[in-house]
Amino acid sequence: MGQKEHGIVGCGRTDAGVHASEYFFHVDVPNETDIKILHYKLNSMVGDDIVIQGIKEVSADWHARFGATKRTYRYFIHTEKDPFILDRSVFIRSEIDIDKMNEACQYILGKQDFTSLSKLHTDVKTNICDVTTAKWVKVDASNYYFEISADRFLRNMVRATVGTLLEIGYGKKEPSEMKVILSKMDRQEASMSAPGQGLFLFRVEY
Repeated sequence: MGQKEHGIVGCGRTDAGVHASEYFFHVDVPNETDIKILHYKLNSMVGDDIVIQGIKEVSADWHARFGATKRTYRYFIHTEKDPFILDRSVFIRSEIDIDKMNEACQYILGKQDFTSLSKLHTDVKTNICDVTTAKWVKVDASNYYFEISADRFLRNMVRATVGTLLEIGYGKKEPSEMKVILSKMDRQEASMSAPGQGLFLFRVEY
């Protein structure tokens, strides 16, 4: 018998250059499939920048994308030049005010319309998202990350949010302007999106 293709369904999609610390997909395979052998073969086939950490049997109605109840992203930046982390963190040359950025984060929390922080002309039915976490964390003297959790995310939403928060950190916008930007429901009101390499899909919960 010839080989049969089995399509996979991922828990979400990301922009080019974005990473995933944790990612789930589901696939239907024959009952007689040896999971250990499948795990080994998949890791032999995928590129060096991907690893299949484990395979688990789930119910027939389990869905990697629609079954997720919360997703968490982290965006990493550094303020001292470091060529060894450029593929996973963004170098910020200007001074930033983390306190003002965290003040602005308070306006992101809650269930509201995020059209101003979404890519234009997408095919979603609603731009309402419920954000439960939005904060900047100082790791050490020169390394920081932004963490945001929500029930769902719009295309480009995290990168647009980070780009706007950085403008606030630079002193180009006041923290309260984040509330105004969201109320306008207009992508042009927000700042340019931050580069992709600093962004990680960090956790997916079911």
